[in-house]
Amino acid sequence: MSADIMIVDDEAAIADLVEVYLKNEGYTVHKFGCGADALACTEHQHLDLAILDVMLPDLDGFALCQKIREKHLFPILMLTAKVEDMDKITGLTLGADDYITKPFNPLELVARVKTQLRRYTRYNPAGAAAEPEPEYDIRGLQISKATHKCLLFGEELALTPLEFSILWYLCGHQGKVVSSEELFEAVWGEKYLDCNNTVMSHIARLREKMHENSRRPKFIKTVWGVGYTIE
Repeated sequence: MSADIMIVDDEAAIADLVEVYLKNEGYTVHKFGCGADALACTEHQHLDLAILDVMLPDLDGFALCQKIREKHLFPILMLTAKVEDMDKITGLTLGADDYITKPFNPLELVARVKTQLRRYTRYNPAGAAAEPEPEYDIRGLQISKATHKCLLFGEELALTPLEFSILWYLCGHQGKVVSSEELFEAVWGEKYLDCNNTVMSHIARLREKMHENSRRPKFIKTVWGVGYTIE
């Protein structure tokens, strides 16, 4: 599958290694050593995925991720030398789709890239238009898989493919409580781990975009110790 991938890492050896593995898979690679050049690239170059190092010489990867998310929905994978859960949660909350900790196996990185690209292709508007799907309209929350659009009281929400698929799954199970394990395995397609905070981070981001009060949400409600539900 052909795709344009941006790598942002000031460690040339790592960036070069990742570039070699991605080019071997047929991907076009755009490589940068600082956030400013990478951000400029997003303004004129079509991209399908970005790989961002957290530690950059000008602005950190979290800030770069946040700026990219203001205009673009392509998947973002964070590279981090830190292993603290809070760093991972921060990246996911700011709009990253996945993270991998240094040092990493390049083959694992390539596998995660392929997973994100498959998910993005599956849920982007061009791919969805060919096979119309039902729509849900829940008290002013309208979501359509055919157009990959989500409206809240008439206002379109800028959701990433992962955020869209989470909300779509919850709407499709309206009235039922969906556990974090079920939601993760349905959306990410991977085995859920007890220490995984990924679902919680994305739910928090969704609520923020929906202008939801986390303590008294109108749509995505937490059933403590069980999971999430849209009533």
